[in-house]
Order: sequence, then structure tokens, then C-alpha cells
Amino acid sequence: MSEKGILKAIHPVLPVKNVTEAINYYVNKLGFQLGFKDAGDNPKYAGVRRDAIEIHLQWHDAKEWEAGIDRPMLRIYSQNVTALFNEYKTQDVFHKNTSLKETPWGTKEFGFYDLDSNGLVYYRDL
Repeated sequence: MSEKGILKAIHPVLPVKNVTEAINYYVNKLGFQLGFKDAGDNPKYAGVRRDAIEIHLQWHDAKEWEAGIDRPMLRIYSQNVTALFNEYKTQDVFHKNTSLKETPWGTKEFGFYDLDSNGLVYYRDL
């Protein structure tokens, strides 16, 4: 019998226009810690961590961007989504329609976009 492959973690890579600004946003607004970045004052790749998740941030030239097109959306499970909502509410990261709500598909969740319009949805099952 062969061994089964087991998935342990995922580290999504989000496109960003400025890695330094993205690091500052994720660290100072969303409570992540810098895990790593490439060398120099103008990094092109970095990773940020909070609790059990890690997100990678990769620079993309502004010429490659089409506003509102093909932006990634992450769904991040949170053990206490209400506490996280209340924490982020004080960080000026929400748009005017951000709210914590129960969904018809059985979750309690909220979402918003980062500096580069990457979607972040935090949720827990009801």
C-alpha cells in the first residue's frame, strides 16, 4: 500500500504594487508579523504571518494591472471572527459596506480589500 500525500498548509501569493507598503499594511493594520523579505530597501517578495497562516506578497509592475480585474480573494477561517471584526474595525481598513453577517451557506463572516484590491474574507462556521 502506498503512502497518502497529506496537505498541511497553503501560502497564497498576492500581487502587490509596492511590497514595503503592503508589509506595513499587513503588519500595522492587520496584526501580521514580517516572516521574511528579499534583500534590500525595495523588496520584491515577502511573507507575513499571523497565527497559523502565512501570506506571501509579490511585486507586480503597475503596467500589468487592470483595475477590478482578476483580483485574488482569500477566505481565512477564524476561530473568533467577532473578536477579529472588532479588532479590525479600529484599524480603518473597512469600506463603507463592511459588516459582520451570518450567511445562508452557514457562516459568520466579514470581508474587505487590502491596499491592492486583494479580497480578504474572514469567517467561521455557524
